[in-house]
Amino acid sequence: MGIQTVSQALSNENGGFSPFGFKNRIINGAMVIDQRNAGASVTPNGTYTLDRWYGDNSQTGKFTVQQNAGAVTPPVGFINYLGVTSSSPGYSLLTTDEFRIGQQIEGLNVADLAWGTASAATVTLTFWVRSSLTGAFGGALGNSANNRSYPFTYTISVANTWEQKTVTIAGDTSGTWLTTNGKGINVQFSLGCGSTYSGTANIWAGAFYIQPTGSTSVVSTSGATFYITGVQLEKAPQATTFDYRDHGRELILCQRYYESSYDIGTAAAGATTTGMRLLTMAVNALNSGMGQVSFLTRKRATPTILTYDGAGTVNNVSTAPNNTTLTNGRGYSGAPFLISTTGFSHQGQGSVASVYNYVHFTASSEL
Repeated sequence: MGIQTVSQALSNENGGFSPFGFKNRIINGAMVIDQRNAGASVTPNGTYTLDRWYGDNSQTGKFTVQQNAGAVTPPVGFINYLGVTSSSPGYSLLTTDEFRIGQQIEGLNVADLAWGTASAATVTLTFWVRSSLTGAFGGALGNSANNRSYPFTYTISVANTWEQKTVTIAGDTSGTWLTTNGKGINVQFSLGCGSTYSGTANIWAGAFYIQPTGSTSVVSTSGATFYITGVQLEKAPQATTFDYRDHGRELILCQRYYESSYDIGTAAAGATTTGMRLLTMAVNALNSGMGQVSFLTRKRATPTILTYDGAGTVNNVSTAPNNTTLTNGRGYSGAPFLISTTGFSHQGQGSVASVYNYVHFTASSEL
């Protein structure tokens, strides 16, 4: 046998895939990172839930999302899952209704798929799913312009039992698929859609579909559950083992799109001073102190910033006279400025001399 590089040797030990690559294009597919909510239940309204996973809906209040909702045992090899619970008793879908969870993959992370060309690569989507309902369920892959989509179908055979599903999709040779830092591929799992967003299964269409026609509606049954984990989208004609990444690397990947100054396990906007960033000192009660906050990870694009004081009050900072215990509610109410992909500036004004200014923040550059 000839001389192998370390990368080649490790690749052979890992089923032909190098651990230095990015086999799984889904980020947080094992649902381990939840910076925003720290495991609390949320009712999505076109908002993000667990890191990188959005919840979208045409009617509010029809379902909740929570990391490890229901506290069931995940599949072997996983410790977390995204749990959906229906909160809409007997809801009948309207024609234009759409309820879904999904992840929008950055175009730079799928550029090698060459979708929209004759060289479009085949991908395989795998995931573990569990529901209180059985039958044909659906989802779809789509582009940024919402004019190309591939509705896929899968069957849940046994209620309240984890089942692994595999969907292989020939790459789209038509349409425009971004290869920039914009939305490259939208991976969607339907929780119930009307006819407007339902199409023929397992074929590319020049329309915005979220599911195949006739898919099971989770939101139409009160208390119905839909749990999912181990989601992987890979450039391959068949499924391979799940691409486990170390926790630190997964967190960094998530922070490209969303970062919080709060400790892991503490929800954003909480009442805590732990982890607050020092801005600078106001030399007297009439002067404001200004400082720069640097992100731990460079963002995908210029982010939206929200700042909080130690009490969780938005658009505020906290002050600490003589650098002692933080006193909330005495900060300067203002907006961050000079925002870039690496950080932002902020200021706070003292009520007495020698006042230090501190701030919590969230930074979002989601797709």
